[in-house]
Amino acid sequence: MSSTGSVTDVDPVILPAIPPVHLNSGKVAALQVTDRLRRGTQIVGRFETSGLAGFKVSAQGRPLRVHVSLSTDERSVSGWHEGRAEPVGPVPRFVQIRSQGRMRQCVLLRGRRAHAKVAFDLTPEEIPDDGLICIEVLDIIEGDGVHPDVRDAVSGRVAADGAAGVRLDKVVFEEPPPVDYDPDTLDGSRCELYGLISAGGLANAHRQGRRALRSGMFVVNPVLKDRFGSKEKIILRLGTRAEAVSMIPATWRRVNSELRWLRHATRKLLHSAAPRVERVLSIRDGDLGAPDQSEQGNVTELVLPGPSGSPLLVLLGPSPDCVPTLESGTQSD
Repeated sequence: MSSTGSVTDVDPVILPAIPPVHLNSGKVAALQVTDRLRRGTQIVGRFETSGLAGFKVSAQGRPLRVHVSLSTDERSVSGWHEGRAEPVGPVPRFVQIRSQGRMRQCVLLRGRRAHAKVAFDLTPEEIPDDGLICIEVLDIIEGDGVHPDVRDAVSGRVAADGAAGVRLDKVVFEEPPPVDYDPDTLDGSRCELYGLISAGGLANAHRQGRRALRSGMFVVNPVLKDRFGSKEKIILRLGTRAEAVSMIPATWRRVNSELRWLRHATRKLLHSAAPRVERVLSIRDGDLGAPDQSEQGNVTELVLPGPSGSPLLVLLGPSPDCVPTLESGTQSD
């Protein structure tokens, strides 16, 4: 403690994070505000339920790019912080990532080892003079800006309390870098790696090829300016695949799996294996009407407007005996 005259200085000096900076611990001074977030040492923290983390950042009037890394593990369950555990079940979590009061992206997290990355830009006008940047992770049923149609559509199809136990692994603040070259077409797995879609999270960042859509739904997110998916129109090619026959003894499970494979193979020969999109909803505006889709053999082409203002939720129809897949995505003007 030091004093000068009649003034006593007892408040610690808070050093803001100076971009570019990678924050992967909850013990850093820049993490100024938490709400229902338990701070970590090798991660920023773990959410008890929907919550918030606020960071003091020295933006100095510049725009910022924010990268957020989220994941789930065996402790990602309701009640983990009270010593109890309520199982999530096989349905995915559906959470929204907000910053400075605005929804930025939504992600689906499916399974115990799901990882997701979110990236968005903040303008200088969105960053207050005190440099406090807030990142919220909320269940889809919470907060404003989510249309009732969306909440009705996912009722019973996603986990309750979806943010419970979700890990906030890392937050990066940096100046927006120069525009990088992006391809016009990506395979399904790369569509998720690039942040255009979220279908349950990636367990392997190096995975390539088509992306299984086991949840029967996926999210198409607004992306960074001049990045893949930022053009006016996106064409998604959807297909199906049969489940692999399990290498287990010839029990009824293997027989049933073989029958499903044969039925799917027959449908492919008859060109009737294309999946069907039931609905497309804007998270903010609700149902967008009849999906713009067409079948070409065993592939469905879904045409969507670039989701510049709000994430889009795509709901798939039932696909008996097979798993729907995202084969590729293409952007065009």
